[in-house]
Amino acid sequence: MPADCLFCAIASGAVAASIVLETPDALAFLDHRPLFPGHCLLIPRTHYDNMLDFPASALGSLFAQARTLAVAMEDALAAEGTFVAVNNRVSQSVPHLHVHIVPRRRKDGLKGFFWPRGKYRDESEMEAVRAALRTAVERLRPES
Repeated sequence: MPADCLFCAIASGAVAASIVLETPDALAFLDHRPLFPGHCLLIPRTHYDNMLDFPASALGSLFAQARTLAVAMEDALAAEGTFVAVNNRVSQSVPHLHVHIVPRRRKDGLKGFFWPRGKYRDESEMEAVRAALRTAVERLRPES
């Protein structure tokens, strides 16, 4: 646990937060700068800088908690849906893996993604990107 990690300090109880979910492995609390009221941050209690460092075997459990929060938001806040997101390095304000769970309503002002969308130059560029990603995925898969 890095000594200067705010989320580790919250997980240990050294720093107060508005806790909404606690399990032995995870903790969720209200974001102090929410996109909308109810915006939560879900963290593993153990420090991992980002999702790429987090054990793949633990992702199911963490995202089961994200699902619980999403369902709770629709119920408790009369949200019409949720936005669930993870930043890895870029735009990650605290370098401790955290999942944003944000309540959504139609016409709430949040426009799709937070960044401009573009198009591929042409079909060949799209195919080159697809092929590069497919090759990388195959390299990362365990031998069967």
